[in-house]
Amino acid sequence: MTDAVLTKIDKQYTWNAESVFATRADWFTARDKLTAELPSLAPYKGHLHEGPAALADAMDSTVALLRQLMKLYVYASFAAAVDVKDEQVQGMEAQARGLYGQFIAAQSFIDPELIAIGKDTLTEWVKHEPRLGYLEHYIDDLFRKQEHVRSAEVEEILGMAIEPLGAVDNVASMLTDNDMQFADYKTITGEAVKLYQSNLEATKWLPDREARKSAWENYADEYLAHRNTLAANLAVAVKSNVFFARAHRYDTALEAALSQDNIPKEVYYNLVETFKRNLPVWHKYWAVRKKALKVDTLHPYDIWGPISSKSPKVEYKQAIDYILEGMAPLGSEYGAILKKALTEDRWVDVYPSPNKRQGAFSTGSKGTLPFIFVSYSDEIESMSTLAHELGHSMHSYFTNREQPDVYTNYSMFAAETASNFNQALVRASLLATNTDRDFQIAVIEEAMSNFHRYFFIMPTLSRFELEFHTRIERGETPTADQLNNLMADLFAEGYGGHMQIDRARVGITWAQFPHLYARFYVLNYTAGISAANALARGILDGTSGAVDNYLTFLKTGSSVYPVEALRRAGADMATPDPIDKAFSILAGLVDRLEALTN
Repeated sequence: MTDAVLTKIDKQYTWNAESVFATRADWFTARDKLTAELPSLAPYKGHLHEGPAALADAMDSTVALLRQLMKLYVYASFAAAVDVKDEQVQGMEAQARGLYGQFIAAQSFIDPELIAIGKDTLTEWVKHEPRLGYLEHYIDDLFRKQEHVRSAEVEEILGMAIEPLGAVDNVASMLTDNDMQFADYKTITGEAVKLYQSNLEATKWLPDREARKSAWENYADEYLAHRNTLAANLAVAVKSNVFFARAHRYDTALEAALSQDNIPKEVYYNLVETFKRNLPVWHKYWAVRKKALKVDTLHPYDIWGPISSKSPKVEYKQAIDYILEGMAPLGSEYGAILKKALTEDRWVDVYPSPNKRQGAFSTGSKGTLPFIFVSYSDEIESMSTLAHELGHSMHSYFTNREQPDVYTNYSMFAAETASNFNQALVRASLLATNTDRDFQIAVIEEAMSNFHRYFFIMPTLSRFELEFHTRIERGETPTADQLNNLMADLFAEGYGGHMQIDRARVGITWAQFPHLYARFYVLNYTAGISAANALARGILDGTSGAVDNYLTFLKTGSSVYPVEALRRAGADMATPDPIDKAFSILAGLVDRLEALTN
């Protein structure tokens, strides 16, 4: 395979859609069935206090409907991502979102009624009704947030508001993945090459500096052309976050977001402050990269430019072998599941195509496979992205297998640990088994790219996001130019004078990350890469119990608060230690790269 955009792809490299619904007609049949059954929750309203059997029946019905809903959504959303030009699946995704809003509204009476019943009574019910035994942590979490749960009527209205207010990310996707048309990028020989969302990542690694420059500029310019629309749309998302926070009696949107997973605000600010304190590590890296590339001035499109002229190609089948070797320390069961997923069960939609949306992700639910969306381009970077998404999917696999439905939606704070953990183990395996200088440089460059995304861009976006929310909470609505200036200033601090900054094109970076539509999600990457490297180091060092503790973490889901789950696994995110350790690993990679390139 090559990094070209493909138009016809062998079925073995496509996602296993038929494992969810054999045909699209089956999806519509299931949609109609769920639509008809949603009102079935209404008879339970006002009757949960009648006893543990009534509550168990209501919870069983709610879980059954949720499982149907998630199958519909997983199928529609993945199909829509694979082909953004397919109007039918775009409509199916919108319908699934609408059904989700209806479901939230239909079951909105449950938590208020549970609070009215009281924690002591519910605790007794859980002890004596086997069908409610799994609810112990759910009840503890509910009463922890008791003051923020509104009446059934208010919660119903807020549930109904999710669909219209939550549609803004879909508006952004329609614009950026469907309507935007990027100008062809030019190579050093003057050849024009098509630029799509799905092949952008591959252009970043091209040895042709002129091609990298052209692709980076043309990509940014298309976003700049729509900056006002994108800014207004993101402002609606931020205002929605503020609205829901205030409706649930939180002081700020940040507090509301962190409260969902019982994460103290101090954890958030600790991550940000520790990142800022360690920025000199990044400043040194920019200097090392500039020297290694032998350029007079370092530009943003040089961040990914290959230092070695002999960067290895890694075809998809080779990537599978590398990943299986890297994950071997986790044992035979993990390895067998992983191999079957990659070679038989078609978890992955592998290659780019003209209508494929940007990015990479893992998705699934209890009752479906944990699917993976990538645009593989035969580079070490693509292999690492695949390993990252496999971390998510294996996390989902074990959680779905071990936990009841109410705990399968593990927190975003914990989610990015498993993904970055996989990358850390695979990277360590590659560095240990292949001593070729160019291969070592390529692996370190992949590592630096990964750290750059999750340990530089994401915390920078998080600082941007917090400031955006703060301004909205003060009653301000920043313009596109104000957002661009804020973004450019934050990146300038991170570059430390080592990068030539094109303020307009650097400033529009915020618009290129749909992650900002998931409130305060981006800093989870910083937490995740910190915890991941700490946990991986324990396993690589042979620490007693490290493997079992990590596998237990994968199986925990949301049955334990995420900060506690990570602490049990071996990473205490309430302290600066895991973040500082990750920066220490990063600094070691920078030193190693400097030595290799000297």
